[in-house]
Amino acid sequence: MTSLKTLMAGALAALTLAGCAATPETSGPSVVSYDHGALDTLLELGVGDRVLAVPQQGLPDYLSDLAGRLPDAGSLKEPDLDTLARLDPDLVIMTGRQGEAIDDVRAMTRVKELATPEGDYREAITERVQDLAGLYGVQDRAGEALASLWQYVDRQKNRLADAGTITVVTHNDGHFSLRDEAVVYDLLALTPAPVPDTVEPIHRGTRIFYPVDLDTLAGMAPDVLLVVDRSAAIGAEPLDAGWLRDALPDGTRMVVLDPGLWYLSGGGLMSVRLQVGEVVNAVQ
Repeated sequence: MTSLKTLMAGALAALTLAGCAATPETSGPSVVSYDHGALDTLLELGVGDRVLAVPQQGLPDYLSDLAGRLPDAGSLKEPDLDTLARLDPDLVIMTGRQGEAIDDVRAMTRVKELATPEGDYREAITERVQDLAGLYGVQDRAGEALASLWQYVDRQKNRLADAGTITVVTHNDGHFSLRDEAVVYDLLALTPAPVPDTVEPIHRGTRIFYPVDLDTLAGMAPDVLLVVDRSAAIGAEPLDAGWLRDALPDGTRMVVLDPGLWYLSGGGLMSVRLQVGEVVNAVQ
């Protein structure tokens, strides 16, 4: 079984090669990204020399080497406006996570807002990668990287044809909610465990949550339960994995996924590959 550490080492090696492909003549905007998936895409496209800083607070492990090489741009929730003003990037990539800070940054420089990928996930990721590549004139390089990624995804999808039922949940402070994870159910086409009619949605603004308790999860009895630990990702008290495992049927395998990779990142050339690899490692 391949460890997550091995998966990350391979991805970081690819990042290093991509970084070496960048040249001082790279054209396109200098940038700070508050979307980690966009950041890892820029690195994989070989334009890492245009990245001026990274939000170091909560930086996922697979990007942690950047913290020692680039200035700190704050966190995903609280961009460091002073640092942005000092560095004066041509472009700042932002998401809904930054809230009202988007307007503050827009007053300084150009902002590119990225929405959560919707619809067919493969098409959404392809469009996002090519959009970012267009900023730097590296669409051909993006096409090659995407072809490699989708070939890898298809190989792993075939390996998991008989994986059984898979349930993905988000953990937050001892509570759980079902997670409609596109990597699992769209890219890899894994089969979700049946959800009982007693599970009802809760609406919070534009977001919809499906809370489940331990009895419900036990009753669903998936072959594999994958957990995205939001608490651990944001620096709060992480999940007691033994407590959850003891509450599940003997036939259910429970795996806690890398919290930074799954809760704080995703949707990038590197992060999607890492996520697919981690699911394969967890399910097989």
